[in-house]
Amino acid sequence: MTFAHPTYLYLLSGLIPIIIWYIWKRSKAQASLQISSTRAFDQKKPTWKVRFRHIPFILRMIVLALIIIILARLQSSNHWQKSSTEGIDIMMAMDISSSMLAQDLQPNRIEAAKSVAATFINSRPNDNIGLVVFAGESFTQCPLTTDHAVLLNLLKDIRCGMIEDGTAIGLGLANAVSRLKDSQAKSKVIILLTDGSNNRGDIAPITAAEIAETFGIHVYTIGVGTKGEALVPVQMAYGTDYVKVPVEIDEETLKKIANTTDGTYFRATNTSKLKEIYAEIDEMEKTKINVQNYSKRHEEYALFAIIAFILLCTEILLRNTVLKTTP
Repeated sequence: MTFAHPTYLYLLSGLIPIIIWYIWKRSKAQASLQISSTRAFDQKKPTWKVRFRHIPFILRMIVLALIIIILARLQSSNHWQKSSTEGIDIMMAMDISSSMLAQDLQPNRIEAAKSVAATFINSRPNDNIGLVVFAGESFTQCPLTTDHAVLLNLLKDIRCGMIEDGTAIGLGLANAVSRLKDSQAKSKVIILLTDGSNNRGDIAPITAAEIAETFGIHVYTIGVGTKGEALVPVQMAYGTDYVKVPVEIDEETLKKIANTTDGTYFRATNTSKLKEIYAEIDEMEKTKINVQNYSKRHEEYALFAIIAFILLCTEILLRNTVLKTTP
């Protein structure tokens, strides 16, 4: 329910001084007679005319309030919204090798990647998103789904050491391609995140990229790691120690993968840069939504007009018959 002219409703506040004036006038208009005692009148009860003498005024105020509502034109509307979504299917391929525990991103590379990926997933409620992880081998952690609550739980559970160590970039990319190749979506995207160079697996990264290009899949590659050296935890006999190791990312291969599939290569040297990269990918692959709105309004003030007319007639009738007063 809405009003076509809601500003008229401010006139309702004008009824307040009228009510105050009526109360003041009635208090001044009562006749007075001084007598020594009212004991003789204690058993006398007010007549029904006295009890209902204010009814005409109350009806008049209700009529005025209804007239103001009529002027504001109360309306109802029938509203339909039709939306069509051009879905995007996205597979996230994430490196979970032991080097992802390096602390050049806070608190470390894998936790930073998981946190930023979760934000990205939450920003795209209309898309099918899945997750592939890889190290020395690769497996699908979550197939394409719109149930992002399940996906986020599975993302939270990934950790280094789940599978044999190493960096099989080609195998991880090929696994993601196999999940997207039969998709009917208008746009198919892989976000490949790694911090090393391919040293395991039977499929070369460029071969996997060429397969992706055949199926019309765009691959965005992200190299994670600072320039120079990074602290990496190492298990010693007496516990965990941290040593500096050089950051070696095969940027040439990652750039070739992106170029082959009409994607883009990014380098994330810190957590804030990684957030910027995902935000940029989010803007580049926006879901298209077409919305058609239909609205039809109906005037609803007729009922108020009928009630106001009935009450006005009742007020006039009472004021001039049974509740008539003599000035």
